[in-house]
Amino acid sequence: MANNDIIAMDKRHAWHPYASVTDPLPVYEAQSASDVRIRLADGTELIDGMASWWCAVHGYNHPDLNRAATEQLGAMSHVMFGGMTHSPAAGLCARLAELTPGDLNRVFLCDSGSVSVEVAMKMAMQYMAARGDPDRCRFLTVRRGYHGDTFHAMSVCDPVNGMHSLFSGSLPRQFFAPEPGIAYDGEWDDTDIAELAETLRANRDEICAVILEPVVQGAGGMRFYHPTYLRRLRELCDEQGVLLIFDEIATGFGRSGEFWGADHAGVAPDIMCVGKAITGGYMTLGATIATDHVAETICSADPGLFMHGPTFMGNPLACAVANAALDLLEQDPWRPRVKALEEQMRQEFAPCAELDHVTDVRVLGAIGVVELDRPVVMAEIQKQFVERGVWVRPFGRLVYVMPPYVMQPDDLSRLTAAIREVVERDDDIRQDAP
Repeated sequence: MANNDIIAMDKRHAWHPYASVTDPLPVYEAQSASDVRIRLADGTELIDGMASWWCAVHGYNHPDLNRAATEQLGAMSHVMFGGMTHSPAAGLCARLAELTPGDLNRVFLCDSGSVSVEVAMKMAMQYMAARGDPDRCRFLTVRRGYHGDTFHAMSVCDPVNGMHSLFSGSLPRQFFAPEPGIAYDGEWDDTDIAELAETLRANRDEICAVILEPVVQGAGGMRFYHPTYLRRLRELCDEQGVLLIFDEIATGFGRSGEFWGADHAGVAPDIMCVGKAITGGYMTLGATIATDHVAETICSADPGLFMHGPTFMGNPLACAVANAALDLLEQDPWRPRVKALEEQMRQEFAPCAELDHVTDVRVLGAIGVVELDRPVVMAEIQKQFVERGVWVRPFGRLVYVMPPYVMQPDDLSRLTAAIREVVERDDDIRQDAP
């Protein structure tokens, strides 16, 4: 089928994420992908700075992941997880229990990251009901957070500056504290968590859990905050008898420079949500991992089981690829790779900080952010990146990259150089001042 036909079909029928059908953004037809490059239908090759929304950490078309998918496809692509098990799922659950901190030993496999947050929130509510505290069914979180697009997940995203303010009147009402204000490498002061502590103590009889993204606030602003915040939060949750949920969907599996965001603080949550990198960029998959105590408490009370069960839970294809992706993380030196990406991005993004319209440049692990003073014009900035042979998908005021861990220095330099060139263009790529 001709390229023009595909673009026309897409424009007529496809509804893209965070996009309008009446005033659509341009789309580019991807034809193939390999290593860190996406090849478009017209032959253009783009160095992918997004790892396909942060999941393709091993690059594309990896032979080990291809082999895992092909071998599993020959055995069975799917079988229901209700009443059955199989090697890919059981093995993945055991590995995740071993890899996670503390006694997070009970793994509930999900369809996606957003669903893993829904599952975590249901677990927290059912846990409190099982303890005889059904009125403790609300959540405390921090502003500027993002936890997904499904209904309860939206309720703990930032209610004002987040993507879901349109639905605020219909969502469950949660408690919000100010976002952590002290930078990752700043000097800690306990006043940074004082308002959250006050809110938690004043409303403990209604709160079942605190949920947040550890160390890195992702789609809510790509902010990096002080690890001591997590240590103090763990103490507060224990003091007030509420659960602590870490959303590690973006931060897990090495993205922030530690295997888990929680590892920066040396603490463990009661429930952890994972996704994205666990998939290797192949099949949608997430997991919600709870402590033995949480799981046993839920199952010790009526109705004696956890009330959730996705159709594609434990999908053998997704689990087989996830196991292969974990093999690669264990066999390949991911930590020095991520450290090298961090050091190179820190050096090569530094000149952007000198620009008047850049408000901040920050790097942590394999995450690099150039923050502008005004939101970008998406169609224009995307076009300029494609012209330079890179794929970068900014949002709001943030031009950021989360490259695959396997990206080589020359490719990363091309990526950072393209960002510097485009950002330097000033008003061409920014919305008009209000």
